Amino acid sequence: MSVNQLIFRNLKKNLKNYYLYVFALIFSVALYFSFVTLQYDPAMDETKDTLKGAAAIRTASVLLVAIVSIFLLYANNFFIKRRSKEIGLFQLIGMTKTRIFNLLSAENFILYFVSLVVGIFIGFSVSRLIIMILFKITKVDAIARLHFSSQALVQTLIVFSVIYILIMLMNYLFIKRQSILSLFRVVSSTEEKVKKMSIWEILMGILGLLAIISGYYISSKLFTGDFTTMTELFLAMIYILGSVIIGTYLFYKGSVSFIFNIVRKKKDGYLTINQVLSLSSIMFRMKSNALLLTVITTLSALAIGLLSLSYISYYSAEKMAENQTAGDFAITNAEDADKFKDALASKDIDFDEKRIEVLQVSANLKNLLDTKLEGVMVDPSALPLPMISERVLKNTDVAADETIFTGYNDLLQKFMNLKDSGRVELKGQTESIPLHYLGLKKDFVISGYFTNGGQPIAIVDDSVFERLKKDVNPSIQKKTSLFVGFTLKDEGQLEKANQVYQDLSFNENDLYSSRLEISNTQKKMMGLIMFIVGFLGLTFLITSGCILYFKQMGESEEEKPNYTILRKLGFTEGDLLKGIQAKQLFNFGIPLMVGLLHSYFAVQSGWFLFGAEVWTPMILVMVLYTALYSIFGILSVLYYKKVIKAAL
Repeated sequence: MSVNQLIFRNLKKNLKNYYLYVFALIFSVALYFSFVTLQYDPAMDETKDTLKGAAAIRTASVLLVAIVSIFLLYANNFFIKRRSKEIGLFQLIGMTKTRIFNLLSAENFILYFVSLVVGIFIGFSVSRLIIMILFKITKVDAIARLHFSSQALVQTLIVFSVIYILIMLMNYLFIKRQSILSLFRVVSSTEEKVKKMSIWEILMGILGLLAIISGYYISSKLFTGDFTTMTELFLAMIYILGSVIIGTYLFYKGSVSFIFNIVRKKKDGYLTINQVLSLSSIMFRMKSNALLLTVITTLSALAIGLLSLSYISYYSAEKMAENQTAGDFAITNAEDADKFKDALASKDIDFDEKRIEVLQVSANLKNLLDTKLEGVMVDPSALPLPMISERVLKNTDVAADETIFTGYNDLLQKFMNLKDSGRVELKGQTESIPLHYLGLKKDFVISGYFTNGGQPIAIVDDSVFERLKKDVNPSIQKKTSLFVGFTLKDEGQLEKANQVYQDLSFNENDLYSSRLEISNTQKKMMGLIMFIVGFLGLTFLITSGCILYFKQMGESEEEKPNYTILRKLGFTEGDLLKGIQAKQLFNFGIPLMVGLLHSYFAVQSGWFLFGAEVWTPMILVMVLYTALYSIFGILSVLYYKKVIKAAL
């Protein structure tokens, strides 16, 4: 048999085991080439005023290279170890290490660069679709065309050629360092198997659970006022990060075995075949893979958390824009408001108009705020607050000695939590009026210009408003006290009305805003982040899923003799498969559940910094991630099924 025949025979024989590796390689190349193509696509020039698109994608492509490099090096290390016996046999028949290396290099070269070419072709084919998705998400009005970039091609070839050289170097060092005897022991020595738990491992397991729980607890208190200085906040964040990561490592190193050992002891050692194939194996396997699983879990939590937060901001863009404008359009100049009103009327656009006079007063809220928050942001005894009269609002009635607050957002409420009732003082320049506080409403009735983005608005009796109007403090009063809001009767005319708004020229010294433009600006910024994080997260999901799948491939081959014995004892394929399904549920489910928990507490601790909606975006991201991640668990079960079938 010639060397060429040997290369192609080995390639054909191993291709059935490499298919997922080839898929991940092709996917990574396609995604990287598409990303690099975006950098050099002329259509991206149209976004330069609104998006730092090319720079952000360039940064993402660097992270993508890091993820792909680690995955390919790990996958190659896995497969070279699986072929250690084959390499040992080659040496036994007289082949030199150099010739074996050349043989494997030629085989790897064909597999790698054929995948590279296919990946580049697919990346080029879908590059227009990807840029269309980007423009759709970011609301950029530009035309996406199929564009082939020679610069992107050269950059992709250079990057993946460097990765290939690193792979060849790893293979060379592996073959060079191994003796014939050690090559036959590599696979059996890769997994640590411990049959009895020590006291230290039990303590380590308990400590891991306590570290994770304490990290979750501190994260839930992060923005509730328990930490009132930047130093305390920073130290709390460091503690959360450290305790969760270290706790995750200890969880895999000891907690899993500790918990399953308790389950086993409760059964007095009498385990069913399903429990033997699932729990017993996991107790020992996860301990030896603790570091790998910690990295996968941490990065999974990071990907889910960042994607959830960016989607929360994107999903909340319209709601936040509506709160910011308190309608569809907001103007603070009477002349500009009349001009815009006439322009809408000329286009037959029906609308509702509200004009509200807004005063800025100094409010003493010490009796309404938790005392531990005093001095955190501003002095609660002299907090600048917008005030309006009850007569400009429908269905609102307060007495001369009462006030209602409205328009209080979630972010400010985390730092300045108001009580349900109490006494407040509203102060002008010289006069101070004590009032009974009746509660808080969520409605935003005036533009965010007057509320500094999130402060509540005090609604008072008209007599109180007129008294304080005569005693306005010029040091805190806004340069304009008029808010004119426009709300369209037909939402379908919003884009038409927005075009009218854009065509007019307003007084530059006054505020004017459009809900649609604020929403689109937010979506442009967060849409780009969501696009990048989503694709990086998808790449990591596929690579980490492949890594866990490869681990299961190795374990299934090691356990094949056990399946042969069990089959000879009379257990059917179905009996063994039930245990394997439970095992894969734990193997893939435990890292997934821990990652989801980490991301859940991370998102819950600070989601209000990013938007107004949390549950729908977060649940959608988690469900999608879980569904994609589950595919690798199903593939692992199918591979085990094939091994069990061949065991007898």
